[in-house]
Amino acid sequence: MDSSEVKPYKDQDSSKKEQVAQMFNSIAPKYDFLNHTLSLGIDILWRKKAVRILKKINPERVLDIACGTGDFAIEDLNSGADKVTGLDISEGMVQVGIEKVKNKGLSKKVDLQVGDSENIPFEDNTFNGVTVGFGVRNFENLEKGLSEMHRVLTPGGQLIVLEFSKPKKFPIKQLYFFYFKYILPKIGRLISKDKTAYTYLPDSVHAFPDGEQFTNILDKIGFKSTKIVPCSFGIASIYIGTK
Repeated sequence: MDSSEVKPYKDQDSSKKEQVAQMFNSIAPKYDFLNHTLSLGIDILWRKKAVRILKKINPERVLDIACGTGDFAIEDLNSGADKVTGLDISEGMVQVGIEKVKNKGLSKKVDLQVGDSENIPFEDNTFNGVTVGFGVRNFENLEKGLSEMHRVLTPGGQLIVLEFSKPKKFPIKQLYFFYFKYILPKIGRLISKDKTAYTYLPDSVHAFPDGEQFTNILDKIGFKSTKIVPCSFGIASIYIGTK
């Protein structure tokens, strides 16, 4: 199935974009706790690894797409960036993120705002780096979103996408799919009270064009020197592309 056809609420007629916003608004208060618990904290290490890659180009301005509650945007400061802007379609997630940024005393350096990642509200050639953490598989139109990221990057700017993958090797593959299909949805439902959110997650990962399929899309859009950096035995991947 095409990833654009996988929606959180199968019984609703609304668009994927609307449903994703609705889902993240509903789980926003518990999102950070759930995210770090269900990933055993490994997601923190993955983001650090991604930002170490970005740091090599010494970006001044970084845009974090699908910023959620701001973890990646805050981590992006370690790339040496003077200013990080975060954009997310879920108002609930952004509000949690703004409070987090304020509590860390980073409001002058990190600006989180509500907006559509497939219609980025910034001029061409604005950012030296664009990051996305676990967000591209939620796009209604993946190519449009990636084209927008390419547009707002400066020439030589870098896109870093961190996303779940489908491990190929035994026994990681079997353990991963068992956890994703049976354990994660139960814990997610118990804590978040949203019956759909953590069932949608494995569905969206399964439908996402990972690996070379994804770098092929980046190549088609115009990104150069595309690369894949596997994380934790292929549970996640960092994708790199340069404008």
